[in-house]
Amino acid sequence: MKISTKWLKDYVDIDIEPQVLAEKIERTAVEVDEVYRLEKGLKKIVVGETLKVEKHPNSDHLHVCQVNVGGDELLQIVCGAPNIAAHKKVIVALPNSRIADNVKIKRGKMRGEVSEGMICALQEIGFAENVVPKKFVDGIYFLPEDAEPGMPVYPYLGMDENIIDLDVTPNRADMLSMRGTAYEIAAIYNKKVTLPHLEIKENQNDNVANFLEIEAEPELASTYLMRIIKNVTVKESPIWLQKRLWNAGIRPLNNVVDVTNYILMDYGQPLHSFDYEKISGKKIIVRLAQNDEVLTTIDEQERKLDAHDIVIADEDGPIALAGTMGGQSTSVDEKTTTIALEAAVFNSSLVRKTARRHNLHSEASMRFERGINRKTVVEALNAAAQLIADLGNGEVVSEIAKGALEDAAPVEVSISLDKINNVLGTSLKVADIENIFVRLGFGVNIANTMFTVSVPPRRWDISIPADLIEEVARIYGYDKLPATLPKGELTPGHYNHSQNIIRATRQLLEAAGLTQAISYGLTTSEKAGRFLMQPSESTQLKFPMSSDRTTARMNLISGLLDDIAYNVARKVDNVALYEQGRVFYREVGNDRPVEVEHVAGALTGLFKTATWHEAKVPVDFFLTKGIVEHMLRSLGVTGRVKYVQADGHEEMHPGRTADIYVGAEFLGFVGEIHPNICKEYHISRTYVFELDLGKIMGLVKNHANYTPVSKYPAVTRDVAMAVDKSIKNSDIVACIKENGGKNLTKVELFDVYEGEHIATDLKSLAYKLTYQNKKATLLDEDVTRDFDKVVDELKEKFAAKIR
Repeated sequence: MKISTKWLKDYVDIDIEPQVLAEKIERTAVEVDEVYRLEKGLKKIVVGETLKVEKHPNSDHLHVCQVNVGGDELLQIVCGAPNIAAHKKVIVALPNSRIADNVKIKRGKMRGEVSEGMICALQEIGFAENVVPKKFVDGIYFLPEDAEPGMPVYPYLGMDENIIDLDVTPNRADMLSMRGTAYEIAAIYNKKVTLPHLEIKENQNDNVANFLEIEAEPELASTYLMRIIKNVTVKESPIWLQKRLWNAGIRPLNNVVDVTNYILMDYGQPLHSFDYEKISGKKIIVRLAQNDEVLTTIDEQERKLDAHDIVIADEDGPIALAGTMGGQSTSVDEKTTTIALEAAVFNSSLVRKTARRHNLHSEASMRFERGINRKTVVEALNAAAQLIADLGNGEVVSEIAKGALEDAAPVEVSISLDKINNVLGTSLKVADIENIFVRLGFGVNIANTMFTVSVPPRRWDISIPADLIEEVARIYGYDKLPATLPKGELTPGHYNHSQNIIRATRQLLEAAGLTQAISYGLTTSEKAGRFLMQPSESTQLKFPMSSDRTTARMNLISGLLDDIAYNVARKVDNVALYEQGRVFYREVGNDRPVEVEHVAGALTGLFKTATWHEAKVPVDFFLTKGIVEHMLRSLGVTGRVKYVQADGHEEMHPGRTADIYVGAEFLGFVGEIHPNICKEYHISRTYVFELDLGKIMGLVKNHANYTPVSKYPAVTRDVAMAVDKSIKNSDIVACIKENGGKNLTKVELFDVYEGEHIATDLKSLAYKLTYQNKKATLLDEDVTRDFDKVVDELKEKFAAKIR
């Protein structure tokens, strides 16, 4: 909201430096983005009058102008503007002047003709293009006829006004108007607000009932009013109105539209003007749109409506999107003579959804979404109608057409003096609090130390005692509040079980050589449905930021593959990443998903590059599986961890993927990405794992305890056997541990062989068994007895041929 201090001074008698005022507003009410003055940095820019305009002899688009700038002699200026004409008041940058962007204008020649300065467009002296009147966008601006040649142009264009650009927060929508801001400034500086009220002059010979009939459902529009202004001449607005608008960041269009925008800035009340003659049936209905209805809005876009859009309709269908944008079919143009002027309070929730759905966020929709002063709707409508009549030589038809009218009453809130002081830590007196409420323009009744405050409708953000405490703190001054340390019993902080597991998981994976990645929790529907560890419905966003962020993720791997693809595209081929985060599963029939903690990793390329004394280590299945084993073992997961060959994951390589179990509990999977997925992401062979960290947290843990190093020697035995190729290493290891006796401490596979000197359907496996007793020296016969038992069991269970 751009606030002109000159306009503000019409309502509040203040004479304060703009920077000081802005700093006070920022400390008390809302943030200030910028304080500026358009004339700042400009130099020697004056009013000129073009007395003679001739074509340039050496150019088909330039003109040579003789310009009166108030001196004894005329200046000759070469101008290329297509709309340059004689006997016009124009903006002239004199020789050695400064225009926008600190550009210096010098005397010179253009195509052989002397040019003593420059005739300027508004953009060239600092105006934003979106506020320049359309007829002057591609040319120079013509000043009013009463502009005096030689005088500085700044007062004629409002460039001598200080502008404070407020960043208004949603809870202070009352400051999205000049009058609302005036009340705030008056409260801050304990000043009186003086607001003008334009008196309505109605034509009693005609009645609005002869023109319109209105129907409005209160749940769609708690207030819906219309006035008729007839015999209007649509034309350019006077310069005072144009100055007010472009200083507020709005482009002037014509006297009708400009008045509605002026009232929007002044009262904060959105209005819309219809060409009455273009309304079919002369009956206006405020209703919900029907599915597949179509409306062409004034931006010439055809919009397909749905049943959640509020529309203004005549007998032929929608003519406007309520609170958002008008329709092209009833827009005001230069031929319009009768105006139907609308003022309303629409359902804020539905307006917000419509603005988002159609991407039509405007000054009007923003105010309807955040709230408007319901007490001044009628006053704003009357002021706009009378101003349109005054500027367009029209007449206001008597009476207001009412579809709905809400009775806006003050809200009463009670609070005690002790409550205010206890919360703020102050020692304010009853008189101090009363003075603050009076400065804010609130009614107040006091009984002992209890305040009953009557809050006017213009401050609809205040409804509970906490709101009153905030108002007292603001006006009293946040910088005056005492600073105190919190009191309470100090207790040592600590992580709970889940937090410990999460942090330990991250530390283990980082120690293993992986780098943490953080991916978006939202992705595409296709990516969200991949790598699922359990059946789940997808969770779709109703209003996604983009087509790439429509669905809550149900896996972490998709995000990691995006990260790997990003790195590979930038020539980083060796990548090892992990992510710990939540996925979102949803059962059929449930509206909300369940959040589950997961951990996942993705590795591609080389895990370790070659050096002068070490060979390179490429990423493969066993390296990735080893990282998972190390993590589970270090987290203290008890029970037998099993890796079972899996072929149920469509996105994984069918022969190089294993499901991970602890007992019967499925924890996740590890393996190679399917080549088709790698091709989609434009990455090379990649290995991944994903585990349900929530299930890991629920398993019984073996906490690591220190065990002294045994002082007794260990004894080893090797066994090599030929077994069928279908037999798994994990089954053999389990058999050895089950029958190896109490002194067996370690089983290691150190050789695998297939080829010559062994049958084609067999493979050779060699294991080292380590025995150790921590309390005594082992006897050779004891070790031999336990080892023989293992050998016999391997022969019987697996038909192993001992080599």
